[in-house]
Amino acid sequence: MGSITAVDEKTGRKFYLDDPDDLQAGKKLVFLLYLHGGGSVGSWQHEYFPAHLAKEKYRLVVATPSAATKEPSRHWVAEADDEHLQNIVNYVVEKYGKANIKSFWLAGHSQGGMTSNRLLSTVPFFQERVDGWLSLSGGRIGPVERSPNAGRPGAPRPAGGLPRPRTPDCDMSFIYATGEHEIASLPETSPWAEKYGAGPRVRMPDVVDAEAGRIYDTRGNSTPAWGLLPRPGTAQVYVFPNARDGRVIADVVRLDKGHTEGLEPKITEELIKMIVAAPGGKVQKSKV
Repeated sequence: MGSITAVDEKTGRKFYLDDPDDLQAGKKLVFLLYLHGGGSVGSWQHEYFPAHLAKEKYRLVVATPSAATKEPSRHWVAEADDEHLQNIVNYVVEKYGKANIKSFWLAGHSQGGMTSNRLLSTVPFFQERVDGWLSLSGGRIGPVERSPNAGRPGAPRPAGGLPRPRTPDCDMSFIYATGEHEIASLPETSPWAEKYGAGPRVRMPDVVDAEAGRIYDTRGNSTPAWGLLPRPGTAQVYVFPNARDGRVIADVVRLDKGHTEGLEPKITEELIKMIVAAPGGKVQKSKV
């Protein structure tokens, strides 16, 4: 079955919901709440990182909402969206059962990644429940040098540059994925890996995709840093091994890619494999 449109009854807002066709008692589920970037919508983001295509193989529940604020562009705002996002989590937990949620991840692209970071840094509801954060060009915990060409072509540069992600005050796994043209360099170290006593980073085999991603920015006037047409690609994968409690901490660089090219099938699956392998259980221990 394809995606369904679910409704947050408390706000009346709709969101995409994907789950396995074969929901059996005792078979655990991995829950992803996926937040789009500024100027985007849930339907576009649904295809940018198409985790829903792997929902059967990896027993995923994927919720993909849209932000409420539309001016000057659609983007996530605490006052307008935090309640809705919490309602989605409660909806999923009630629908599938707390005991059946193996782990819960926030996955956010661009401003959706920065919003994930804010939720994990300031909102106890998410701090108590989230087992991992997948940042898709949405900020890295710790320094990363941004390319001088990064950002939407022609868009004004914010004074003082973009805000750096905060260090979340909670226990979780963390995966950062970015396009090569978005950054000037990637550090070999990670403060999040240091927090969990992980070893020096290890480069894993490259992930080579012969197929292109499913979506891109159709507005034109693009650059390599912003993202060109979908095409095959290669991704470098770095992990920080032996982190305490089995936490997964990794950096992924998609070579010759920018900000908006949809993820290719094999690197999508590789990220999902890391998510599924990471420890969970925080939803089951939460108060509600």
